[in-house]
Amino acid sequence: MKNQDKIKALLLERLRKIPIVQVACEKTGVSRATYYRWQTDDSSFAKECDKAILEGRQNINDMAESKLVSSINDKNMSAIRFWLNHHHSAYSTRVEVTTVNQDKETSLSKEERELLDKAIEMVAFMPPKTKRKKND
Repeated sequence: MKNQDKIKALLLERLRKIPIVQVACEKTGVSRATYYRWQTDDSSFAKECDKAILEGRQNINDMAESKLVSSINDKNMSAIRFWLNHHHSAYSTRVEVTTVNQDKETSLSKEERELLDKAIEMVAFMPPKTKRKKND
């Protein structure tokens, strides 16, 4: 195994533990420019990096969830509220939209009606209709 291959393997291992490119590069002694050049030049290395970063993120998520559950067990109200807001529909954030519906008749001018008809025809790709009666 070449030295570069050993460094790449070590870099991948670091990404699995801490999925931050800057940190993994510093701990491995590789510049970020080299890391990105290796990714550009070696598609299999790039795929392995993506996979390692995803695995690292999943590990961090697992740790965070574990800490959250521990905080809930310690009766931490912020943790309890966070968990309920994100995992129970009765406590989730809701947005209420209300509107005042007034049945006002609005009339369009002849020019506005023609412009609207033209826009509808263009959007719907419909053949032009015959001229409308004046009261329509």
